[in-house]
Amino acid sequence: MRVLVTGADGFIGSHLTEALVRAGYEVRAFVLYNSFNSRGWLDHCGRDVAGRFEVFAGDVRDPNGVRTATRGCDAVLHLAALIAIPYSYHSPDSYVDTNIKGTLNVVQAARELGVSRVVHTSTSEVYGTARFVPITEEHPLQGQSRDAGDDRSAVQHLRAAPVRPRGDSDYHHSDRQRRPPD
Repeated sequence: MRVLVTGADGFIGSHLTEALVRAGYEVRAFVLYNSFNSRGWLDHCGRDVAGRFEVFAGDVRDPNGVRTATRGCDAVLHLAALIAIPYSYHSPDSYVDTNIKGTLNVVQAARELGVSRVVHTSTSEVYGTARFVPITEEHPLQGQSRDAGDDRSAVQHLRAAPVRPRGDSDYHHSDRQRRPPD
């Protein structure tokens, strides 16, 4: 099974890429193109996985590049997003273009190419101040920042059920076992 991981150059995306490779998946790691040829956190991946995954340098804001990256994949794990709340206040268009339109590009490419499994990650900012802890899947979405609004808009637009990690860092939706999508 070939899995596309967007945001693979980020901290979580790079670790997810490594875990998927170690679990035997074919991984295409979508990283943000830059003129330094940096692959972000993937530049520091474990020696046991280095060179065992394909790198696709592009930008989720470009629907053509997203479509090209998605072609031939069986599932998409979408982690690409702009973070850093203070920056979002003075440059909101960048966040809308990446976090909302980028997510739309991923979903449209998957639909067009017949990829039936897309997992969209989000930020804990969508919960705002916790009404109770630990935060469960029943916790209301009450974001208090632009970053949270972007993710909440993307999720609500997609009418997707949030997939939230448990405290033990297992992947899950409700009571599913720890594993990437089939």
